Amino acid sequence: MKFSELVRTALYGVVLATLAPGCLAAQDSWDGPSKGPVAQAGKTVVYIASDLRNGSVGTVYRGLQEAARTLGWHVSILDGAGSKGKQATALSTAMAANPHAIVFGGFDPQSFAEQLKAMEQKKIVLVGWHAASGPGPTKELFANVATNPLDVAKMAAHFVIQDAMAKKRPVGVIIFNDNQFAVANAKSQAMKKTIEDCQGYQGCKVLSVENVPISSADTEIPKVVPQLAFTYGAAWTYSLSINDAYFDAMNFPLREVKRTDILNVSAGDGSTKALSRIGWGMSQQLATIAEPLKMQGYQLADEINRAFAGEAPSGYVSKPILVTHAVIEAKGTSDIESGLGFEAAYRGIWTRK
Repeated sequence: MKFSELVRTALYGVVLATLAPGCLAAQDSWDGPSKGPVAQAGKTVVYIASDLRNGSVGTVYRGLQEAARTLGWHVSILDGAGSKGKQATALSTAMAANPHAIVFGGFDPQSFAEQLKAMEQKKIVLVGWHAASGPGPTKELFANVATNPLDVAKMAAHFVIQDAMAKKRPVGVIIFNDNQFAVANAKSQAMKKTIEDCQGYQGCKVLSVENVPISSADTEIPKVVPQLAFTYGAAWTYSLSINDAYFDAMNFPLREVKRTDILNVSAGDGSTKALSRIGWGMSQQLATIAEPLKMQGYQLADEINRAFAGEAPSGYVSKPILVTHAVIEAKGTSDIESGLGFEAAYRGIWTRK
């Protein structure tokens, strides 16, 4: 059975093909570039992580690092530690090393106007991962690598509605957002609208949108959950979030307030922790809308290589992957990227004779 077929049967026998058109997508085989420039060897690249406490940021870097070995590049990483001040310091450190390219790993470059000007003068190639409100080139970046955040958000919200329909549960949703990121705001707004439209069901409500920085989710969520449980009581039945990190710290405080009935779904990117607890099957997190993170690390390398060669961006946009316990159980592994074939595909481009 193909991975996309597993996705379609992941929700307790409810066929997910009933979701709104365009909301069901799954990355189950290589559909990316087949042509591009050969490896532009001997380059140096610095990856600035928005915050290495976010496991997905590190997973993308490991994909880039692996790709760089094939390309003959030296790649290094600096941690922005979740603050604009430290991200600015990391950018200055990176520029001082005069690399050929810098990657904005999970944060928007627009807040760093002076440094952007200096990087432009140095003719440093700039690319991003989750560094803008959507995938593709931006004013600042040669390319921003990501899935379409609106597809991710709609898929997560429709999953909640379908789960509620299957279980005959009310839909009272709290959305957890980090409003300092454009992509997070786009996801949050799309989830809110999808729940409020409530296609195929009745009585769906968004109770609140809570702004909790991802970087402090581990300390803030245990404080916020009891307050929300007191405020909304039994009306709170589902949580949606723009990142899996919110649910890393949520199960225990939900148990403390005797709310093991609340079910969680992330429009995040499929962190290792989230995949592990979903695979375990005993967590209150039902699903994550994962991204092929290692693949996106390879795509970052490919976009940078195209820039080095004076070519246009690839235009490729990877698809999100709905991951539930049923999907992991049927696939037999939580490695959702196994068998996608992107490593061989990119190596074929970069090393062809």
